[in-house]
Amino acid sequence: MRAMILAAGRGERLRPLTDTQPKPLIDVGGKPLIEYHLERLALAGFREVVINQGHLGDMLPLALGSGSRWGIHIHWSDEQPEALETGGGIFKALGQLGAGPFLVINGDVWTNYPFARLRAVKCDWAHLVMVPNPDHNPDGDFSLEGARIREHGINPLTFSGISVYNPRLFQVCQSGKFSIVPILRFAMENHLVTGEEFRGEWNDVGTLTRLELARRAGH
Repeated sequence: MRAMILAAGRGERLRPLTDTQPKPLIDVGGKPLIEYHLERLALAGFREVVINQGHLGDMLPLALGSGSRWGIHIHWSDEQPEALETGGGIFKALGQLGAGPFLVINGDVWTNYPFARLRAVKCDWAHLVMVPNPDHNPDGDFSLEGARIREHGINPLTFSGISVYNPRLFQVCQSGKFSIVPILRFAMENHLVTGEEFRGEWNDVGTLTRLELARRAGH
């Protein structure tokens, strides 16, 4: 299984920090945020990782190199000058992600989720890792009912930004800029999205306030 880290976003809510560096390179706990993902992916046995580049994307290879220091190989998917959003970015990188299901991680979260667990997921379409609703998202994103994700339901949780997708999820897509959310909603309507709840450590550091909280916590 290969993995992709979504790292192309502008990071508007983290300005002015992201005026001079891409969001995944922001320091949290003494090192760039994205390095936590690379360390945990390597620990989980992943050896091929795709990272997309958008805003100030040329800084990422300079900072991370080939990935050899973590025992992995980084493949770059360049979306400059304009990032393609979640769906468009993943679609562009499909050729680098292999023929089977692949792991996708948002570049602006910190977590101790055990990525090796997702290797065992039977992902025919999509599998989402959900977390308890944080203060900034009290109503949640989707509902986890049993092992299935629904758009609305009695158990609303927050999407963690960690997921597994089968390439077939994108079979009707075309190149360009688009969000993955409408595709997921359509799949949910057809009962094609599975999920799980994770109650370990998870922080969304997408704003200056939450970044400061993460730094105080040491991650």
